[in-house]
Amino acid sequence: MTYPDPASRSKAAHDRARASLPGGNTRTTVFMKPYQIYAERGEGCRVIDLDGVARIDCINNFTSLIHGHAHPALVEAACAQMRLGSAPGLPTLSEIDLAELLCGRVASVDRIRFSNSGTEAVMNALKAARAFTGRPKIAKCEGAYHGSYDYAEVSLETRPETWTQGPPASVPYAKGTPQGVLDDVVTLPFNDIDGAVSLIRAHGADLACVLVDPMPNRAGLVPADRAYLQALREATREVGALLVFDEVISFRLGYGGAQPFWGVEADLTTFGKIMGGGFPVGATGGRADVMAVFDPSEGKPALPAGGTFSANPVTMRAGLAAMELLDHAAFERLDAMGEKIRAGVDEAFRKAGVPGCATGKGSLLKIHFTDRPVRDYRSAHLGAAEAQRQAAFFRALLNEGVLMASYGLMALSTPMTDDDLDAILAAVAAGLEAAKAA
Repeated sequence: MTYPDPASRSKAAHDRARASLPGGNTRTTVFMKPYQIYAERGEGCRVIDLDGVARIDCINNFTSLIHGHAHPALVEAACAQMRLGSAPGLPTLSEIDLAELLCGRVASVDRIRFSNSGTEAVMNALKAARAFTGRPKIAKCEGAYHGSYDYAEVSLETRPETWTQGPPASVPYAKGTPQGVLDDVVTLPFNDIDGAVSLIRAHGADLACVLVDPMPNRAGLVPADRAYLQALREATREVGALLVFDEVISFRLGYGGAQPFWGVEADLTTFGKIMGGGFPVGATGGRADVMAVFDPSEGKPALPAGGTFSANPVTMRAGLAAMELLDHAAFERLDAMGEKIRAGVDEAFRKAGVPGCATGKGSLLKIHFTDRPVRDYRSAHLGAAEAQRQAAFFRALLNEGVLMASYGLMALSTPMTDDDLDAILAAVAAGLEAAKAA
């Protein structure tokens, strides 16, 4: 079945959904025109829609399903816990087990606090930084996505008409963002040491933390320069602010997460996605003295934090099983898969005669329809012709049996075989022919 098809079951589901859900679903990121494709089930590295069309899943619920769909070990872990109960109003051993694993793998993390999403993890980290330092402002990089907390989404999706020649302006993402929020967010240029450090120093007396993703998806999925992250580390120590790493996505880069690749240890780190085994999850971890703001053992803590489903034992058990499967050998294989796909995409662009490249690291990659160097959000921003080619490419891949994010992101999974990788690259080649025609 070719997308779009007005006779498809997904089209019928979309029409039905619009009567009860704004736009026909609950997530802006999965919205499609003229209608959304609705999933029926997933098996390994494939997702099957309501019409029975199977596609290789190269987005894996926006990087979270590192073991693909319905992995037997994760299904068994979740079902075993379900038989014991899904949500007691008491702590369980499951959260201790997962916390111990995470603290053991990430050198900068002494204590962990669980939540239900990456958004909550980032929110708790920013609030913890404010509680610990007593300062109001945060700094973040232009174009970097850190979830739906209003402070974290400032300058997420700026337009060229808002770009300034000097320091980046703090621009609202959502209509109705209070001016007070914008005033308390300092927007840093990504991969620009002088620009970022000068802003950190200028606002240092009021700055609680610098929030940074070492490889920000929305800002091009370009690995940060090592010198840039080291400069942020030094500058935050200089002004007494905390350095917060957002590893909600980049935690899938290696056994110990992202920080070992850059040789930088954060004061606080946020987690999510892969550590939930396919269930909703988030976590904030870091230095023991900073994490003590959450500690209620001596009375009301500096930062009270709850959540009815935080540290839900189903999530904790599935997450533990997922993380235990991710040993050093699993990461080595994921790295090799990512290298093969990125190199294959670059070669496909060359053969097709279409300007473009792939960025990323490990099992993550992003496809760009430009031949200019991609260094940050602005260099990754698509012009009108580039956006048209990317849209045609996305549509073509759907019909070649590959699902990716509409903006070019791919996230590979452990069930993928060499044949699956070859099929992905064949689909990319066919998709570039469609893009060239566009």
